[in-house]
Amino acid sequence: MQKANRTTTVLTKLSVVGDLLMLQLVFLVLSVGILTLFPAAFAMQRVLPDAISQDRPKLLRRFFAEFRLMLKRHWLAGFGLWTGGLLLAFGITFWAYAAGPVRIIALAILIPLTGMILGLYLSGLAILPEAPATATMKTLFRSANLFLLRRPLPVAGGVVIVLTWFFLASQVPTLLAVGSGLVPALTAYWLSRPRRRPQKTSEDVSI
Repeated sequence: MQKANRTTTVLTKLSVVGDLLMLQLVFLVLSVGILTLFPAAFAMQRVLPDAISQDRPKLLRRFFAEFRLMLKRHWLAGFGLWTGGLLLAFGITFWAYAAGPVRIIALAILIPLTGMILGLYLSGLAILPEAPATATMKTLFRSANLFLLRRPLPVAGGVVIVLTWFFLASQVPTLLAVGSGLVPALTAYWLSRPRRRPQKTSEDVSI
């Protein structure tokens, strides 16, 4: 009986890994276009809990349905995120190799700004699976900002994880094919999980 349970557990975990890699592959294909990059990331985040829990079948069908919806409703916001990210990356790269005292001031502004925007983005991904399909970008922004204010330290840890991974991917570009969509998605999923509070026993309760 225990052996059968272990076999079932292993098969379930393999199924989860397979679904996650399948989502990553579809994300890579859809994110080639500028306007489709972030809608593909939003769609992945919407179906990620189902891939992990294995509760709902037809994962790809749901992914493509979410992608069409995200593209229709949030393509402009996705384009803004793509443009802003490109400008920030260019600015940091430019000032990192520049000379003079202005370089330090510019980096002191750009680096924290990048971390804050990335933290807000991860917060947006974290609240996205529970958000209504009809939610506007303004509503999502407010919810993400509230999430960030409530959990600043975990979000900061998520920012460090994502930046560290992208640094490693810049050294080993093949990592981008494996986790370019999954790493931010799984980090945001981890952030969205409720924190477990230690249960009080009768010994902890004073009378």
